[in-house]
Amino acid sequence: VQLQASGGGLMQAGGSLRLSCAASGRTFSSYHMGWFRQAPGKGREFVAAISWSGSSTVYADSPKGRFTISRDNAKNTVYLQMNSLKPEDTAVYYCAADPHTWSPALVMRESEYAYWGQGTQVTVSS
Repeated sequence: VQLQASGGGLMQAGGSLRLSCAASGRTFSSYHMGWFRQAPGKGREFVAAISWSGSSTVYADSPKGRFTISRDNAKNTVYLQMNSLKPEDTAVYYCAADPHTWSPALVMRESEYAYWGQGTQVTVSS
């Protein structure tokens, strides 16, 4: 599966952005999907994940309560709604597809994901 992330940009603190990740292929609905981010000078970190059906979600502590992950399998797209943005949310955001059995603990690991998008830059100014 090929993934294309979009929706990033420059936003003031407190604002909102919605990222999208469009997937090619007919098997999108069989993958769990995740969002990760990488801030300048730091490693890539987990943000959120959603099961193939959309019935289960997992969030990292930092964005919990501010970010919402969702998916539309009919459109082969996963979303990340980001509200109350903070300067520390500045990063390149990546979407990824996980072909394994759903595990709330394992979906936070980069190694679980077989396919990655190219990333979209989110910059939050104070």
